[in-house]
Amino acid sequence: METVTIYIKNMVCDRCVMAVRSLLAELGLEAVAVRLGSAELARPLAGEERTALEGALRRLGFELIDSRRERLAEQVRTSIIELVHRDGDGRHANLSDYLSERLHHDYDYISGIFSDVAGTTVEKYFIAQRIERVKELLAYDELSLSQIAEMLDYSSVAHLSAQFKKVTGVSPSRFKRSGGGRLPLDKV
Repeated sequence: METVTIYIKNMVCDRCVMAVRSLLAELGLEAVAVRLGSAELARPLAGEERTALEGALRRLGFELIDSRRERLAEQVRTSIIELVHRDGDGRHANLSDYLSERLHHDYDYISGIFSDVAGTTVEKYFIAQRIERVKELLAYDELSLSQIAEMLDYSSVAHLSAQFKKVTGVSPSRFKRSGGGRLPLDKV
């Protein structure tokens, strides 16, 4: 059986995976597997199927990715989101080593392509995702700032607080008191 992988931009969570899986089924396209950023189909798409899929994905806020450079940039985004927002191993990994190992490319190559396509550096994107995760954890009000700093591998509470204020313009405690807002992960 000849399968084909399609790459999809803006898939950032498990609900995105479920939405794409459901959409594929509605369109009569058999999905062998659906993961963040991609879906493996049981067969190649016919021309009209691809057009229908592109339109349906766009209505849900997703896009098909064609170029190799865009696919790699999306894989970087997905990898960082998984590293920061998922529980499990890898949170204490060196970012460049983590991405190189996961994507099977030299970090300088990955970083250059990501910067060109995304318009920001890998490091700035990683920091932005970490700050969104801090916002989420602050909103839950279940962990202390010290626990959050340890969980997200900050060297200290002071480092987390300084980075948070630099990115958001307010301290973590002020953010928490104000009931500050969060960004959708695909808008970070």
